[in-house]
Amino acid sequence: MHTNIGGLLAKRAALSPRLEGIYDVANDLRLTYAQFNARVDRTANMLAGLGLKKGDRVALLLMNSIEFIESFLACAKLGLVVVPLNWRLVPDELEFILKDSGSVLLIFGGEFTANVDELHRRGGKTDIRQWLYVGPDGHCPDYAQTYRDLFKAAPESKVDISSGEDDMLYIMYTSGTTGLPKGVVHTHNTSFWAVATFCSTADMRLKDRFLLTLPMFHVGALLPLLLCIYAGMSCIVQRSFDPSASWKLIEGEKISIALFVPAMLNFMMQVPEIETADAASLRYITCGAAPVPDHLVLTYHKRNIPVLQVYGLTETCGPACIVSMDDYMDRLGSTGKPFMHTEVRIVDAASGRDLPPDEAGELITRSKHNMVAYWNRPDATADTIRDGWLYTGDIARMDADGYVFIADRSKDMIISGGENVYPAEIEGVLLSNPKIREAAVIGQPSAKWGESPLAVVVKADPSLTEEEVLGWCNGKLSRFKLPKAAVFIDEIPRNPSGKVLKRLLREQFPGSAPE
Repeated sequence: MHTNIGGLLAKRAALSPRLEGIYDVANDLRLTYAQFNARVDRTANMLAGLGLKKGDRVALLLMNSIEFIESFLACAKLGLVVVPLNWRLVPDELEFILKDSGSVLLIFGGEFTANVDELHRRGGKTDIRQWLYVGPDGHCPDYAQTYRDLFKAAPESKVDISSGEDDMLYIMYTSGTTGLPKGVVHTHNTSFWAVATFCSTADMRLKDRFLLTLPMFHVGALLPLLLCIYAGMSCIVQRSFDPSASWKLIEGEKISIALFVPAMLNFMMQVPEIETADAASLRYITCGAAPVPDHLVLTYHKRNIPVLQVYGLTETCGPACIVSMDDYMDRLGSTGKPFMHTEVRIVDAASGRDLPPDEAGELITRSKHNMVAYWNRPDATADTIRDGWLYTGDIARMDADGYVFIADRSKDMIISGGENVYPAEIEGVLLSNPKIREAAVIGQPSAKWGESPLAVVVKADPSLTEEEVLGWCNGKLSRFKLPKAAVFIDEIPRNPSGKVLKRLLREQFPGSAPE
């Protein structure tokens, strides 16, 4: 079969034409797979009418919506390359990505008109030739065309698919927690293998209902969309994450499966709907992007909701490891075993030598769904992919039975008195305190120990003191892991995938640590 990701939708529409494919909650738009595919074909004809040719890059600055979804799949059918844009970025950051990717068309939502106006005023700072506006009538800038009008005028005729396989599908820029973002290149084939390995490992069934909440410029949202199409599930799309609304959708839409990051699950514990929503339809939640604290798994388990830790990266097109329904409680804290078509090793980062069971090292992975390159970054590509193995920069251990336990990012590890201290372990202890809403741990310079942990805490109870925070950890962690101090802030800075921006915390709290 010729692999084209847009072609998967056409095949699903032929197999399951009356099955609900998409429910765009914000627009209250429900589409069967037949209707969904017809809209994508019309969108493809619209884009072809703009003179775009195979290989052209199309940037999407859109909230989760039918317009994002159909633009992505239409580009796939035409052989265009999608550049999903993080809508939290400022014009300087957007300019860099647009120029670096060589995008020639920008499809943008009305919410972002101010930033797009600024980009347009910069003229030749990007390669954008055409601007396509998605939003309320009467607010389209004079330099842009209106998506809705062009869509209505486009024919709904079937699109001939001639691209796919090793052709580029999208360039997804990493969050840039350190340095400039890099564009991760995925093809139709790498994306297909990500879908195939996920569906052959996880419990996904025809007519399941999947709640999609992560922003679609993130692989944690694009992959579930494709999983729904491939497995014949219905995709219920939230415009943006809202913890109360998520519980209402789980009940009202009879959601079977959802994907959240740990911060989202934490927020969902703090809204009243957790006590009232009927979640009986929910078979399990997958959770990733950061190590999942044990207390989150235990809290949801008490409500008969399995939380399955999944591990992956943008560079792996999503999957690397997942814990099964049979193991998630017996192997608490584990992200399970590698997916079906995925290999994982734990190695010494310097030598590449395999480490024995339970010794922490760098996790590396090999699969057909690994990225092909960083866009225009041959040195970074060669540093990350060596002899076919992708070096993740994540510290993990594997037990004798093959279960993987993620410790932390190597750059976030604290070395205190010669001992490795993993912030995620301390954060898990902190978050088990009901007076703590959010927590992050960073290292501060220490004349005595080299580095010492600092707890950065968001209060759930205004009465919480530093002494209580430090006392909570005492006895639950080895002494060399104990935070030497605690500070309080109103909000932990995170990127859109829920990862804590520890670089910003280190800038805000540079130390030195108390001795």
